[in-house]
Amino acid sequence: MKIFNHNSKLNTQEIIDKITNQNITLKYTSFIVGLFLISLAFNIFYSPYNIVTGGASGISIIFRELININPSITIGIVSLIAIIISFLFLEWHTTKKTLVGSILFPIFVEGTAFISNYIDIGNTSILLLMIYGGVLTGIGNGLILKTGFTNGGLIVFAQIMHKYLKISLGKANLIINSTIVILGSFIFGIPNLLYAIITNLIMSYFTDRILLGISDSKTFYIITEKEEIIKEFIINKLHHSAVIINSQGGYKNQKQKTIMSVIPTKEYFIVKEVIQELDPQAFFLITDAYEVEGGS
Repeated sequence: MKIFNHNSKLNTQEIIDKITNQNITLKYTSFIVGLFLISLAFNIFYSPYNIVTGGASGISIIFRELININPSITIGIVSLIAIIISFLFLEWHTTKKTLVGSILFPIFVEGTAFISNYIDIGNTSILLLMIYGGVLTGIGNGLILKTGFTNGGLIVFAQIMHKYLKISLGKANLIINSTIVILGSFIFGIPNLLYAIITNLIMSYFTDRILLGISDSKTFYIITEKEEIIKEFIINKLHHSAVIINSQGGYKNQKQKTIMSVIPTKEYFIVKEVIQELDPQAFFLITDAYEVEGGS
């Protein structure tokens, strides 16, 4: 399907909107499932043990302790304020991606609250429970972010910081959530802070895995004086393709060639050891390759 006309002026936002609108049923299904999972994790793992992991849900746990207000009400109020601010300071195409989540997330939190009454966790270690919660939330966040939407709340303030203060979105999120987690530690203590940190690390890992998938290949960038020998090894011995890139050193401005090749992860150590054996002076960079398409 043709996304845009090459003869017309390139409009990246139109391209993004076009892609976002494809498979709309699947996107909304993933979005709903993601909201359900993070709401479930909140009510089963975080809320009963006062684990403040950040975001509007973290604020709701703090406010419940301070003024005994229902968490879903706090989340709803925070989300409403965030949406109003988003309308004032951000573009419509950004605001609409948080609008649905801001409305639905507090509803899902309230709607899944009863489930914790039917799940007997018993004497299960809190650390183990936080691992489960981190996995569940990470999967939920990944499903939501894959749709291009968000669950609303404090992400709006991160977007504003990104727009006006030129701070990266990831760093802005980190600043906001870290502040909430630290505030939670003053109320619930250092042990809960440590549980929150562990949960966030697990959450982040599984969010990335859902977004990017599991890397089953490695990309090698190799700068070597034994270019022909290494290229022959990759192509004729391992039967993988290789691309030769003309490059130039930044220090001496010396022209050189860089070999780029995508290698299955199971052959990673073999290729690494052979390169070092063929040319001990070779410089190479190895990165994860999550998706490889095209080529001959």
